[in-house]
Amino acid sequence: MKLMEYQSRQLLSEFGIPIPEAEVCDTGDEAAAIQSRLGGMVVIKAQVLSGGRGKAGGVRIARTPEEARTVASRILGLEIGGQKVRRLLVSRAVKSVKEYYLSVSVDRNSRGLELVFSDKGGITIEEAAADHPGRIRHLSLDPFGGPEAASFLAGIDAGAIGEDIARRVLGIASSLFRLCSERGCVLAEINPLSLEEGGTLVALDAKLVLDDNAVPMHPELASFRNPEEYGSDENEAREASLSYVGLDGNIGCMVNGAGLSMATMDLIKHYGASPANFLDIGGSSNPEKVVKAFSILTRNPGVKAILVNIFGGITRCDDVANGIVKARSMIEIKVPTVIRLIGTNDGKAREILAGAGIEAYSDLGEAIRRVVAFAGGVSA
Repeated sequence: MKLMEYQSRQLLSEFGIPIPEAEVCDTGDEAAAIQSRLGGMVVIKAQVLSGGRGKAGGVRIARTPEEARTVASRILGLEIGGQKVRRLLVSRAVKSVKEYYLSVSVDRNSRGLELVFSDKGGITIEEAAADHPGRIRHLSLDPFGGPEAASFLAGIDAGAIGEDIARRVLGIASSLFRLCSERGCVLAEINPLSLEEGGTLVALDAKLVLDDNAVPMHPELASFRNPEEYGSDENEAREASLSYVGLDGNIGCMVNGAGLSMATMDLIKHYGASPANFLDIGGSSNPEKVVKAFSILTRNPGVKAILVNIFGGITRCDDVANGIVKARSMIEIKVPTVIRLIGTNDGKAREILAGAGIEAYSDLGEAIRRVVAFAGGVSA
């Protein structure tokens, strides 16, 4: 789950990381009022889940309420990274002496956390990574203890940036580590981490990505979810308690259980085709969830055939069968649909489907070969 900058700043502040004073708004008049309250020069920043805001005209300076109103009105409505700007962050401008890059993220190779630091932060970080890779420092972190002072200071070359500043960076890195650990972040990035004239380190911009699986453990984070991150199908599926991820294949998949869903998609690839989606209807599914799943799958113009693969355990096959029959009466399903059912109440399910003139397979390989052929593949 990606957070917008103003949301990321909120979490940074909760963990004691200094941020400039700022407010969020969605009109030019509100931006003018915020500038008046903050006084002096402010930075007005588009709030979208996309990089490249500055190059797209989504980050501008304003010095007066009138200028803030004009600038904000120009940014609102811009399209950046395929997203329309609807919110703005108006932040007090900071005069930087030096800018650094700092992040903590999940390192799947080591199955731990990794800290990345560079003394060349800001918009130059990508150039530094390409032209001066030695300026990018990577440190593995103890997932239970976080950055240890001696190894951290040695790892970031404290002598090069100054011992005092390095120790202040260590304090922020420790707070960033706690944020990742306690809120389930897969990425917590500060760029730039600015050194002000007075010697204070301030996070001028932040990017946080939360693990979706951690959100149920932190219900207060659910309100941070941004619909812009997901397509309309994914948002609709979530509201119906369905797990859905759109893909680029042509076989629509409706399966119960994440593991079986992944295995089903692997088999579709094995037989020479590609899945159009991941869709897990979950356990104890009722007929209404099946109807909703069909409505989502059939809206995709790229779907040439649909595979329903149910291994009945908690999920009852007869519930799914009733949902399939109901969906056919409510939705125009123009593409071939192949159904495989086995498990709890599968005999009753086959009777229900047979009464509606629908065939159900028990062998998964046979069902997948059939659906691949319907979708234009070679199996049959």
